[in-house]
Amino acid sequence: MQRLVVLGGGESGVGTAILGKKQGYDVFVSDFGKIKAHYKEVLIINKIEWEEETHTEELVLNADVVMKSPGIPDKSPIVKKLSEKGIPVISEIEFAAPFTKAKTIGITGSNGKTTTTSLTYHLLKRGGLNVGLGGNIGKSFAWQIAEDKFDCYVLELSSFQLDGIVNYRPDIAIITNISPDHLDRYEYDYNKYIAAKFRITMNQTENDYLIYDGDDEAITNWLHNNKTNAQLIPFSLEKIFEKGAFIKNDTMEININEEEFTMETANIALEGKHNLKNAMAATSVAKLMNIRKAVIRESLSNFQGVEHRLEKVLKIQNVQYINDSKATNVNATFFALDSMTVPTIWIAGGVDKGNDYAELMPLVREKVKGIVCLGVDNKKIIDAFGGVVDIMVEVNNMQEAVKTASHMAEKGDAVLLSPACASFDLFENYEDRGRQFKQAVQNL
Repeated sequence: MQRLVVLGGGESGVGTAILGKKQGYDVFVSDFGKIKAHYKEVLIINKIEWEEETHTEELVLNADVVMKSPGIPDKSPIVKKLSEKGIPVISEIEFAAPFTKAKTIGITGSNGKTTTTSLTYHLLKRGGLNVGLGGNIGKSFAWQIAEDKFDCYVLELSSFQLDGIVNYRPDIAIITNISPDHLDRYEYDYNKYIAAKFRITMNQTENDYLIYDGDDEAITNWLHNNKTNAQLIPFSLEKIFEKGAFIKNDTMEININEEEFTMETANIALEGKHNLKNAMAATSVAKLMNIRKAVIRESLSNFQGVEHRLEKVLKIQNVQYINDSKATNVNATFFALDSMTVPTIWIAGGVDKGNDYAELMPLVREKVKGIVCLGVDNKKIIDAFGGVVDIMVEVNNMQEAVKTASHMAEKGDAVLLSPACASFDLFENYEDRGRQFKQAVQNL
């Protein structure tokens, strides 16, 4: 019996353990932190052995294969020891994919991947397909393969998940865009991060498709200098393609498989230029999967967007509060500030991943009147914008951040939580941060 060791007892870890057990592996789950109570229950019910707050080497280093949760870095001591012993360390996606015949649509990118994944899922589901949603979002891919029978899966894939693939090949891949993010995990080498994203297409064949942002410099440079076997489908706000997606006279046009799809951009529910790109990417998938045009139009006009992504929370005394907690890097915050149309109080900060705030400078000058710094170490934000905005305040919890912002805001302003940083200094994750923001706004 082959031994599968799962590092990390969260959603992807427990899902992998359940699939592994079902496929006849001897399974052991090891988490260096604490395992949440409901995941422990699942492991116990399924008679899967586990440990927490430690990695017992003799129980881990005897594995035939190891599934590492995406949050665990390659440089952690236990992963280094596994590598020295030549034990394969793979991601959930790599482990699970061979156990399903379903088509997969893999979506990666620095920003927009959750919105694009959710919108693609919405389009395919409304189109009548038997489709699952997984990867970095929703229920674990492995868990769904163990328990559900979907014909296709829409998967949000982070660079960390792609680092752990060997043979995985999506039928359709999307790269929404690439900008510097998570550089702390890539030795502060941007090219290594770009290469990680492009692993999504490394096993694709000429029967597969790669949908990508044709305006994105990092993507177009990579494609110019490297080869993929996949058929290329670009999307753009600036260029027009014979095969691909583009905007012409306020109309989204998609030309794929000799067939044209058009829709006026004014009828697309999601706001902002970056969301037009997400819509083009998702619609390209829907066209490849033969979803009817009327269904695509209807679905694009009623899609509500993603929680914690430019989510309008409440308007209090004519001040609009917006939750963009999902903006964990500078590029995401750039989109958020770019979409603001009124003077803005910006709540920012958290764990800096090697951020360069320079690209935000023109937007901050134009739109931001005050900044509330919400992080343990706010030095970089203060150094970058201290001389640019009228008022800057440091706080160390969300209640205080929202209260302070509400005092700074005047009628007609907006308060925007768009941190540009990871959340792990004061919060469990970006969802926790977003929920605390919404709670604090409701308490005003």
